[in-house]
Amino acid sequence: MGRKRGGTVTQAEQESVPQTPRAVADPAPLGLAAFALTTFLLSAKNAAWTDGTDAWLGYALAYGGLVQILAGMWEFRNRNVFGATAFGSYGGFWLGLGLYVALVSGAATAAQQANDLGWILLAFAIFNTYMMLWSAEVNQAVFAVFVTLEATEIILFIGNFATSPTTIKIGGYIGVLTAVCAWYASAAGLINNMLGRTFLPVGRPLLHQLIPGTARH
Repeated sequence: MGRKRGGTVTQAEQESVPQTPRAVADPAPLGLAAFALTTFLLSAKNAAWTDGTDAWLGYALAYGGLVQILAGMWEFRNRNVFGATAFGSYGGFWLGLGLYVALVSGAATAAQQANDLGWILLAFAIFNTYMMLWSAEVNQAVFAVFVTLEATEIILFIGNFATSPTTIKIGGYIGVLTAVCAWYASAAGLINNMLGRTFLPVGRPLLHQLIPGTARH
């Protein structure tokens, strides 16, 4: 079909022009909420607050695992490499930990389980170290999540290697604090996006204030 008089583009021509797809909504509040709840359930068990079974396990597979991975993939869509790496990795952490407990740990002795968990937590503490540093370029609320998470992982891998219930309890307490920080960051991201303004403060990025030439893009 040709153009209408006056150079107006026809509907068929409009439909043939490639359209830039819209970015998806911010998935960070969802990913943080999934991380927070699952961390809280496991940390409550580590702190010896619970009297039940492994209530955290199903949520590690579904909410902390699957939902966080989905949030990470949506962060890729939003071109947020930090969010994609964080949610994708910790979604994989919860899936991996849940599958380990469900499929592997039952055939191991208590000492073997503690050793396995020590190595898993040590590996993620290494990963979390640089994520913690780079989270300072996001905002102070997210930085608080990674700082408390770093402390949680370090104390828990020490406690598991030493088979020290007291140390593991301390790790559980700090894990609960980690969950609270993540819930706050989730709540702030949610309401601030809904209102289009800052209702719950998250703080300014820290890294580019400390290192010249690292302004955010």
